[in-house]
Amino acid sequence: MYLSTFFIMDVASTIPYQGIAYLVNGEVREGMVYSLLGLLRLWRLRKVKQFFTRLEKDIRFSYFWVRCARLIAVTLFLVHCAGCLYYLLADRYPDRDKTWIGAVIPNFRQESLWIRYISSIYWSITTMTTVGYGDLHAQNNLEMIFNIFYMLFNLGLTAYLIGNMTNLVVEGTRRTMEFRNSIRAASNFVCRNHLPPRLQQQILAYMCLKFRAESLNQQQLMDQLPKPICKSICEHLFLPVVKEVYLFRGISREAQLLLVTKTKPEYIPPKEDVIVQNEAADDVYIVVSGEVEIIYFNGEREEVMGKLGTMDIFGEVSALSDRPQTFTFRTRTLSQLLRLKQATLREVMQSKPDDSALIVRNFLKHQIEVHDMKELLGESTGAGGSGNIVPCNLLTVAATGNAGFLEDLLKVGMDPDVGDSKGRTALHIAASKGYEGCVQALLMHGCNINIKDAQGTTALWHAIAARHHKVFSNLYHVARVSNPRAGGDLLCLAARRGDVDTLRELLKRGLDLDSEDHAGATALRVALSEGQADVARFLVMNGASVDKASLDDDDGSAPRQTTVSAGELRELVKMREVGHPITIYDSPASTVTAASSSSGELRQGRFPIPVSTRPDSTHWPRVSIYKGHPFVRNHSSESGKLINLPATMEGFKTIIGEKLKVDAEKALILNGEGAEIDSLDVIRDNDKLFIVTEEHMRMLASMDSSVALSHTSSVGSAVSAAHAI
Repeated sequence: MYLSTFFIMDVASTIPYQGIAYLVNGEVREGMVYSLLGLLRLWRLRKVKQFFTRLEKDIRFSYFWVRCARLIAVTLFLVHCAGCLYYLLADRYPDRDKTWIGAVIPNFRQESLWIRYISSIYWSITTMTTVGYGDLHAQNNLEMIFNIFYMLFNLGLTAYLIGNMTNLVVEGTRRTMEFRNSIRAASNFVCRNHLPPRLQQQILAYMCLKFRAESLNQQQLMDQLPKPICKSICEHLFLPVVKEVYLFRGISREAQLLLVTKTKPEYIPPKEDVIVQNEAADDVYIVVSGEVEIIYFNGEREEVMGKLGTMDIFGEVSALSDRPQTFTFRTRTLSQLLRLKQATLREVMQSKPDDSALIVRNFLKHQIEVHDMKELLGESTGAGGSGNIVPCNLLTVAATGNAGFLEDLLKVGMDPDVGDSKGRTALHIAASKGYEGCVQALLMHGCNINIKDAQGTTALWHAIAARHHKVFSNLYHVARVSNPRAGGDLLCLAARRGDVDTLRELLKRGLDLDSEDHAGATALRVALSEGQADVARFLVMNGASVDKASLDDDDGSAPRQTTVSAGELRELVKMREVGHPITIYDSPASTVTAASSSSGELRQGRFPIPVSTRPDSTHWPRVSIYKGHPFVRNHSSESGKLINLPATMEGFKTIIGEKLKVDAEKALILNGEGAEIDSLDVIRDNDKLFIVTEEHMRMLASMDSSVALSHTSSVGSAVSAAHAI
């Protein structure tokens, strides 16, 4: 190939034609032919160009200085050629006195060759680098023509040199220039929006740290390399870190390499949120260097829950459980992180079943250690087994909230009703933690919702006790199908334990206080028999039936451990009745005194009844206020408030707005019969008043429309029947 391209020209440019003529004829020959043959040596400039090109690509040399040397060499060569051609014009001109060099050196042929060469180079480079005085002064027409083209050529050469030098300088400072532009833009933004100095300093500090961190990111380089080289680099840099992460500990080397090659290293500046609380699960991060803070936001302020360091991992709980992020993870220092996509992790686990099972075990073991749930391990970690082996059973999976894994285990036939050492099933655990997905999966596979643990509580109790209302609603809807008295069992259990808070939650969920358990007892009867006086008072004041409580046993004896007498119960019932007069003493500090000795607790402050006097020497009435219309309100509605009646209607509406969180100015005040009240004079002690807002009126109007439509339909049917007859 080379013989058919440049070989002939390379040979012709290297032959010394004048030397060969001297050897043949014994004398040095000069003439036009030898001069033209000598120009063939310019072909070898290709080699010089290739030489500089190789130097520019050689990383051992600075590209900037090699480029500068190349530009200098080009400039000197062109100056040399111009000087030689200009001297050639003067030497060949017939009248040597009318040449540029003859005007300076009249007998220039008598001077040495070195003097003539220096003169030519001097005037050539002066013409190239200056404008105006100092240029070559043409003495004849040939020299003028040469100067025209030479100076035009100098114009292009100067632009080429300046452009190359500018590009070299700008490219070397491009990042700094962009950084300065961004700082200037940020400063203008701060001034335009009048941000405080503290916030301005934070913005500038963050941008400075981000500028320094950008130079550390190597992902752009990694993207340019072939996959085998990238795999080797990742193996060398990150495999020692990945293999020590708890989630991937013990898995095969092939799976570890597969995970390492799928990760992307990133440098994150300090104080930057990597994962935000409640966002969807997407990535898993491994800390290579630096520190990451675990932050929980409770709606009002942030709380630092812990810190992560080298070889720690975060985001895996949400990625494996398909749940929103529980915490915010924020870098504390400049940190290098490995980012692994959730989909990539799932693909690796699906392609490696054995390693997938080990990853799940590592994950469950870590969750058990973090949440202190070692009792879920059962007998598998006893004396006969290794303490490091974590059973992949329903209990451990339910404890982590991983509905996907739980579904897989149930599909292979695992018993959903298996319990731990405390008698808790997977449903108990999922309900207590509020894992709705796990609860749904267990219900779909036919778990027994009525199983009780060692403490005698069901999953329903765990859900309502932990205030997981949505889980409780789902469970209660299912439980009523198989156990119509599930509500009564819960109420009686809460009464037996004296748990007023849970009773209040059950009341909000719409349970009937008079529901009976399997033994036929109501919550009030259980409270009375167990000596829970506070619970009994709460139940009575919220509408529990005293008659259904069966204050006497079947044999006529009173319930055991009863601490609330029948007289006090009757007094409590009277207190909740509309319009019942109460005893008011003149002293503001006095309280209601019952006839029975068992009502001593009232005098001790359990149920204080503050009193005052009006200007007209009458007492201040007490009224109960409720939200909703009296005609559509039922026993499952929200409980009301017992307040002292103020002196004015405006003050009354103000208290209503504060207590019930409604706009009382636009609301109607009705009594139990639905009559509107516009004066305080018609209100008596212990009246029940209902606050009806615009929303309640719309609900009532819609109900009236439905009734009207039903009535119209009935009348129409009757008329049609009459016509038919």
